[in-house]
Amino acid sequence: MYSVKDNVCLNLVLKGGEYLLDYIWFDDQSPVLKQLSSNFKSAAILLHPFVQMPLGWEESMRKTPCEHIYPSNNDALTIGKPVSWREIMSYSGLDSYNALALALLTSIYALKKEYKEVDLSNKLNSNLKSDLYFPTDDSTSVFLLHSLLKVLGSRGASKLYYLDPILENRGILNINDATPLDICNLCDKELIVTDENMDFAFMSLYESFTTLFFTKDKNIEQIVQTMNGEAVICDQKTFINWYF
Repeated sequence: MYSVKDNVCLNLVLKGGEYLLDYIWFDDQSPVLKQLSSNFKSAAILLHPFVQMPLGWEESMRKTPCEHIYPSNNDALTIGKPVSWREIMSYSGLDSYNALALALLTSIYALKKEYKEVDLSNKLNSNLKSDLYFPTDDSTSVFLLHSLLKVLGSRGASKLYYLDPILENRGILNINDATPLDICNLCDKELIVTDENMDFAFMSLYESFTTLFFTKDKNIEQIVQTMNGEAVICDQKTFINWYF
């Protein structure tokens, strides 16, 4: 499992006349819902889609025969398409989100030895179709960001606040002007984003193929359904390492 981090409340704090965002770490010792700041009521773990590029794309991009190419966010958004976890499960022999998550995490060496599932990893990798790539890890998938931005602005908010806790890069963007690529370019790793009213927030998770999304609403499932993606809806027993 990845390392445990101290839990810090999510806040908008006034500094120099502007509200800036504090961060929240989620540990794997208690359920996600118990770690949410008091103003948030529900959460969902959004699954990043796999990336399908046009047939022969990687071969055309290679400078050497052994070079491995991964699509940029711009390439994925403009000429690629998202592929759901359910579609991968339909032909890979992996029969659950949990199994697929463990296969992915084993493949990128994100799990300790006692948690690795090499058989699942081999099954996934041997059945991937040509020019099909793993989901984005560490940062939120570009395929999810259009829907997330739409949700953050759905209740009249005009600004969003962001924080990259690793480089301490933080700031404010206009929701109506922000694009998925703008969000991708804010940082390479972990990032948290919320609207000015803190009705919604989402954060990327290190060594993960998922994004944590949370809201003031008690029933996040209906909101997630409008986003046309895949998610694990958090209940009172859902941990951040939900796949175990």
